[in-house]
Amino acid sequence: MGPLLRISRLFIRGVMDLHDVLPLVEAYLEDADLSSVRGWHNNAPFAVSPLAQGEYNMNYLVRQGGAAWVFRVNMGTQINRDDQILYEFRTLKLLETTGVTPRPFYVDDSRQRMEYGLLIMEYLPGQPLDYRRDLAAAARLFARIHTQPVPSEQNHLIYEDRPLSMTFEECARLLPTYMESELADPALRDYLSEVLAWADEARYREVYFVQDPWSCTINTEVNSGNFVADRERGTLHLLDWEKALWGDPSQDLSHFCAPMTTLWKTDYRMTAEDKRHFLDAYREHICDAHWRDTVVDRVRLRDPFNYLRGISWSAMAWVKYQTGEHALRNPDTFIKVSQYLDLAFLRGMFEPYLRPGA
Repeated sequence: MGPLLRISRLFIRGVMDLHDVLPLVEAYLEDADLSSVRGWHNNAPFAVSPLAQGEYNMNYLVRQGGAAWVFRVNMGTQINRDDQILYEFRTLKLLETTGVTPRPFYVDDSRQRMEYGLLIMEYLPGQPLDYRRDLAAAARLFARIHTQPVPSEQNHLIYEDRPLSMTFEECARLLPTYMESELADPALRDYLSEVLAWADEARYREVYFVQDPWSCTINTEVNSGNFVADRERGTLHLLDWEKALWGDPSQDLSHFCAPMTTLWKTDYRMTAEDKRHFLDAYREHICDAHWRDTVVDRVRLRDPFNYLRGISWSAMAWVKYQTGEHALRNPDTFIKVSQYLDLAFLRGMFEPYLRPGA
């Protein structure tokens, strides 16, 4: 059985991991013309090792001599795009002069030699973001990205024209996987239905964003594991741009501060004071006075919708992990989403919105 057929069968059975696809990556690199990749020498020896596996991508570290790159294999999409890997590559090209995102070197979405989209980009060694020491650096990073000049009428990014409605509609698509499952907890199902109904009514508040737009490139997936801090060089980079949008910067800022984001890979939950310090640090690096003066209000409007988005995805993933519908499985992800599906945890986030002043 050839390697491609073997991997395809593993994919169908939903049991693929980084080691399963490694032979395909090695075979691809043996024959591909990678002269566009900075520092790569065709026909020279190289080594490939597993780097990281997410829900929709597999990442490998490729070394040749003293140089290193990330080889990214795309297995799925969260934005319903057939050209998912091209979408991410083009986003990285828009941001490559910021100095805080990985530089992209190569993309292949032909599906001729591998049945998946492929991307080669800069390898950035370091550690995940530490909320207790990196908040000021993260604020500077977001400000650098959000102020990067990008032609609004010529870029490829999906436009977030109805920010709260788009988030609500995403939640409304995700939640039925849990709500209609026999695995669902009845009390949790009822509470999620109540929160979703509240969000449906509250999304009229997006008129604030529609009447006063301030658009830029936003990442939308800003948990600590998507940052790389190089302590020796004093740098911080933001990775994983597969779900970027053209929208209001409050999306990134709200998501970054949300409990489910900070708790995703750590035990840290941002206090109100921490959040104020972070937003103040961000505002210090924004030259536009209007954006600087309205950012706190914009983030406040975003917060409950981002909370619901995180819970909706977690509830969907919790079911799919148990029914075998996720092609890529990360055990840590299942443990974390299980922790989020706690009624007391949810009430702590949503009660101030559902029953303010109670």
